[in-house]
Amino acid sequence: MTNPNFPLWGRCSALCALTVLLSVAGAEQLNATAPRNGGGAQCGEYTNQVMEDGMCRLVATLPQLDEQQCPDMFRCTDEVSYWLHENEERKQQIVALKETISELQEELRNHRHRIKVFELQHEDHGHLNTTLERRFHDLEAHYAEATALMHLQGTLILNLQNQVHNLTLLVERVKRSPGCLINIVRPNPLMSSQEALHPEIQHMRSCPIDCASIHHNGVRRSGLYTVVPSLAAMPVEVYCDMDTDGGGWTVIQRRVDGSVSFDRSWREYRDGFGDLHSEFWLGNDHIHDLSTQADYSLRIDLEDWSNKHKHAVYQSFSVEDEEHQYRLHVSGFSGTTQDSFGWYHDKQSFSTPDSGDICAEISHGGWWYSQCFYAHLNGVYYRGGHYTPKGRGHLGPDGIVWHSWRDTDYYSLRKVSMMIRPRTFRSHLSP
Repeated sequence: MTNPNFPLWGRCSALCALTVLLSVAGAEQLNATAPRNGGGAQCGEYTNQVMEDGMCRLVATLPQLDEQQCPDMFRCTDEVSYWLHENEERKQQIVALKETISELQEELRNHRHRIKVFELQHEDHGHLNTTLERRFHDLEAHYAEATALMHLQGTLILNLQNQVHNLTLLVERVKRSPGCLINIVRPNPLMSSQEALHPEIQHMRSCPIDCASIHHNGVRRSGLYTVVPSLAAMPVEVYCDMDTDGGGWTVIQRRVDGSVSFDRSWREYRDGFGDLHSEFWLGNDHIHDLSTQADYSLRIDLEDWSNKHKHAVYQSFSVEDEEHQYRLHVSGFSGTTQDSFGWYHDKQSFSTPDSGDICAEISHGGWWYSQCFYAHLNGVYYRGGHYTPKGRGHLGPDGIVWHSWRDTDYYSLRKVSMMIRPRTFRSHLSP
């Protein structure tokens, strides 16, 4: 196949045609720089001519290429244009991304600033919350304290009201007591300071100071009476035994049926507890006031579970005040039983289970312990008399014990009583 001549704007299957339209000036320049019919077989041949419209027609004959095809210049141009366009779009996208990244960085800085502000605010709020919580706890503590104080004040007011009521009843009883006249008057400027503090004392001297006084006033019936010890300003209700050995006895302790527990505190033994009609402890303060206003004797009556009766009498008996732990003074024994009390317990201080004395803790009652006792009338009430240790936790005897009764601490008596009257009491002197 020969190499045909064809216009540059023609098409061929084997050759590539290039059409270039030039102006006259361009054609003249082309004629000046290239031969009219130049080129060899390797480069092909071309001719040019000026057209009527002033354009230059260039006809090129290119060599036949066996394994190559003519490059599609228009297609290449389109691809370049496409990629240039794509590149330009990518540049614009990159610029837009840069702007977006810059905006995001600015927003991130703003967010970090806000977070820092929030952290500072959180710290301030945390500090404020801590302060408020502390104040809340303080207010709770103050409220609890105020509530406790209010409860305490209410209890004190109630106790005072009860005391006023009891005192009123006692005064009424004293007024009705035989041989007791009370005429309470207001203090006047002529009274001494001591009399001004207790203006009623001078008008209560005619009141009975114990059951012996009531007996001397002609009363012969056992029962409850109100007395006013000479060393005390306040009246106290007592049980008077007007039958035993001529009467006139002021009973300070009694056990008959186990209805009252004697495992009590120091305060209860100080003030007294129980029922004057059955089992009771008159109270160490009252026993002190009664036993120290004159020379008193003590009688202890004992009864076992076989209805056997015995008694012990001590010619001298007194109890010191609370400041001296109600120390006991007892002597001058006589009676129908052997002495288990005076010889061992004389000069001993009073102890209760809550006062720290091991004997009182073991024996479960208040008493004048030594190490620990030969007589203990405020112990546990054991029915039937005989009792045994309660087990490994039982450290010693704790019944109502009079050791010489059966030469043992493990026999508990059925009935006991302690009562006092003046040593000079003579029943025949009473009217």
